[in-house]
Amino acid sequence: MDSLTEFIVAHGQYAHFAVFGAILLAGMNVPISIDVLVILSALIAARMLPEQTIPLYLSVLLGCYFSAWIAYGIGRYLGPLALRIPFISKILSKNRLEKARQFYEKRGLFALILGRFIPFGVRNCLFMSAGISRMPFIKFISLDALACLIWCTGFFFLFYSLGNNYETLINSMKLFNLLIFAAFSVTVIGIIWYKKRKRPISHDKSI
Repeated sequence: MDSLTEFIVAHGQYAHFAVFGAILLAGMNVPISIDVLVILSALIAARMLPEQTIPLYLSVLLGCYFSAWIAYGIGRYLGPLALRIPFISKILSKNRLEKARQFYEKRGLFALILGRFIPFGVRNCLFMSAGISRMPFIKFISLDALACLIWCTGFFFLFYSLGNNYETLINSMKLFNLLIFAAFSVTVIGIIWYKKRKRPISHDKSI
């Protein structure tokens, strides 16, 4: 991801296109983490390219939305044949796809909303499962529009806020670590003192 970060920063005016394209590739099951891309985009917007905040946010939002269409299409039109493609079969094992199918059957349409908040390739499994089960496309994109809006907006601006308050966050973490260390030290000292106090005192009864 370091090379991607360098590319985005070096070509700021095209940053949103790079992010959008990378997210679409993730929808094709290319091993690219959408979660990392969203976090990376938010931090870059906050720390390096503030003028690109809105384009980066829109690229994340639309990229995530349309990447789901791609995964759905793979499931609907290729189905089991997609699992014969080497780079897809490595990510979407039959076991993972079966778990996603069971999750989708159990939760119904709300699985799409819940699935947006589950990382590590589970989203694409759910989207492909929706396609394989031939869930109506209009229902799929309508429900996922809300889920995508909630997840992308919340996730992007959470890390954007953290990026803007980087120094404050670091200082707070330093203070927090100091307090934890102090509390730990006091606890250890207290335990040692308590054990010494409870230790029976031997009396010499010899005359």
